[in-house]
Amino acid sequence: MTVVRVALPVPLRQHFDYLIDPALPAQVGCRVRVPFGSRQLVGIIWQLAPADGFAVDKLKPVLALLDSRPVLPELLCRLLSFAADYYHHPLGEVLISALPALLREGRNLDDYQPKAYALTTQGQQLSADALKRSAKQHALWQALHKHPLSESVLLQQHRRPTLKQLLDKQLVAEHIVPATPFAAPPKPVTGLKLTSAQALAVSAVTQAFGRFERLLLEGVTGSGKTEVYLQSIASLLCQQQQVLVIVPEIGLTPQTLARFQARFDVPVLCWHSALSDSERLHCWLQASSGAAAIIVGTRSALFLPFWRLGLIIIDEEHDQSLKQQDGFRYHARDLAIKRAALQHCPILLGSATPSLESLHNALNKRFIHLPLPDRAAGQALPRFELVNLKQQVLQYGLASQTLATVKQQLALGHQVMLFLNRRGFAPALSCQECGWLTECQRCSAFTTYHKQSRQLVCHHCGASKAIPRQCGSCGSTQLKPLGQGTEQLEENLQQLFPDIAITRLDRDSTRRKGALHQALDEIHQHGARLIVGTQMLAKGHHFPNVSLVVIVDVDGALYSSDFRAPEQLAQLITQVAGRAGRGSSGGTVLLQTHYPEHALLQDIIQNGYAAFARSALHERAQTCLPPYQQLALFSAQAHQSQHCQQWLQQLAECARQFPALQLLGPIPAPMERRAGYYRWQLQLYCTSRGAMHQALTLLLAELASWPLSRKIKWQLDVDPTDLS
Repeated sequence: MTVVRVALPVPLRQHFDYLIDPALPAQVGCRVRVPFGSRQLVGIIWQLAPADGFAVDKLKPVLALLDSRPVLPELLCRLLSFAADYYHHPLGEVLISALPALLREGRNLDDYQPKAYALTTQGQQLSADALKRSAKQHALWQALHKHPLSESVLLQQHRRPTLKQLLDKQLVAEHIVPATPFAAPPKPVTGLKLTSAQALAVSAVTQAFGRFERLLLEGVTGSGKTEVYLQSIASLLCQQQQVLVIVPEIGLTPQTLARFQARFDVPVLCWHSALSDSERLHCWLQASSGAAAIIVGTRSALFLPFWRLGLIIIDEEHDQSLKQQDGFRYHARDLAIKRAALQHCPILLGSATPSLESLHNALNKRFIHLPLPDRAAGQALPRFELVNLKQQVLQYGLASQTLATVKQQLALGHQVMLFLNRRGFAPALSCQECGWLTECQRCSAFTTYHKQSRQLVCHHCGASKAIPRQCGSCGSTQLKPLGQGTEQLEENLQQLFPDIAITRLDRDSTRRKGALHQALDEIHQHGARLIVGTQMLAKGHHFPNVSLVVIVDVDGALYSSDFRAPEQLAQLITQVAGRAGRGSSGGTVLLQTHYPEHALLQDIIQNGYAAFARSALHERAQTCLPPYQQLALFSAQAHQSQHCQQWLQQLAECARQFPALQLLGPIPAPMERRAGYYRWQLQLYCTSRGAMHQALTLLLAELASWPLSRKIKWQLDVDPTDLS
């Protein structure tokens, strides 16, 4: 028996040795089913015949080898190994997270390969009258007598039970059809006419083919970044190389997919969490075999096993959705750069509002900077106006100046978009007599009133309950909504503009499958329309008929304890504003605020995001904050607050032995209690990336033995983007 070292999906930072029959074709990257305590787990072979293995008589045998060839190729194993080391996460959980759910369950991969059916020798020799008593079997036998059929074609005309009956009679045999790479187009597809800046960007990308290069495409909203992507891809497809396009959210995949499918006559597939398990495995197989030319997906598409990857594109590279916020906390943008280095292919990062980290790399010549300063069709950038709410009469949360401008644009037949980053009807219910507010019993937050579902919902832990009839403090029945959400804004607009169609885009209205696609189709219909939405509207969408954008409440993000808040607000304002004026008519953006003199608002409006970002970088350098220092975040949560504080205090005392580290904390998290747990955090800063990771490795090895570590839940987040 041979010893194999297996990585298992358990929260332990170690591997496990097992015995396997040397006659089996075991390879690194293959799945095995092994005993683990009282359970059976599916793991990944990580090492063959390790030199430091345990004695053979102390090891258990592998129960089954599930693959004859690796499901994780060598290059992908190297990427995942790097990710596990960099983010200090157990390797077994990292490896398993890169596989589709059906493979994680131990399903046989051959069961999901493309199949074809043909008559056996017995079936070919069968007389034409033998199946006359079964018309359906006879019809299928006749169809296969002409030629074999693929499974997809066969099931279009015949039922699966009929096929099974012929298989059971051994008249038909099943064959796996080897997948073939996509056919390269004979010549590049001609696209739209490019501006000089777009042409320079496309030239820079195509010249980088075949080698690792990092490129940052910084283009204002409407500058034609997608056209740069499309024309860069065109010549690559002629070389029969694959392309990975990562978008930050599921909501952006349909329109991105449609544009790529309309331009290229090659297989273009999507990958995101809304697909079924079988659909995701199909996409995984197509990418692995080379049958898929282009994959458009969310962050986990980064781990697909491509046959011949030639280019990686990260659209909206600044977006926080690219960072996984629980479990294996990786950043898709940063790991995509590592994958491009391993693949020896270029990576193109695109955004109208690049992150300060990427901009810092571009200014320091680590990235090739490709600016697109003007809109592709020559339209002017939208004009900003600050609406001072302290000097206006408000009607349903909208100033009189705002309503007058909305009426004017609707009268011209244009569309108007109102952005409010708060779903539900109201952020809370308030007692009109004593001021009591509906609070979540498990979080340091208020519960949001959802009028349509008649529920109070906590948007942090998901807890919901019925609307109370009385105040929880004084017993009064005078409970009224406090504040405004998209649901209430939609209702109020229906009263103000009864003859105008309204489309609401938020997580509640698009929960049903196909609802988002239907809503986007409605928006693209011509004619006056009001569009109400949350952050789903903020990026990527092209609404040519929108001439006015109203940011209903910009004040909520002006004052925050997170040092990244100004950057995120500037990105949000710029992205939302970019939906205006993309057609033939000009664009206007109204920002409703009680603080029109705020320096951040004035900087964005007067100078634009590019100038703001450079001044923000200067401020980060002066305060020694990322990207000028490395940041790691230890967070702890427990039912008793003192346990978190004590554990982090012990960690802080241990971390002080590393002089390169600077500590902030232990401090309560900005949201001190969530889902019934008290939350504390400790922030670690270091100017040297190497020194930071060396310290983290030693700290993790030490804290595993602390008794208090078993009384709390703790996590380490390297390069965190959310400090809440």
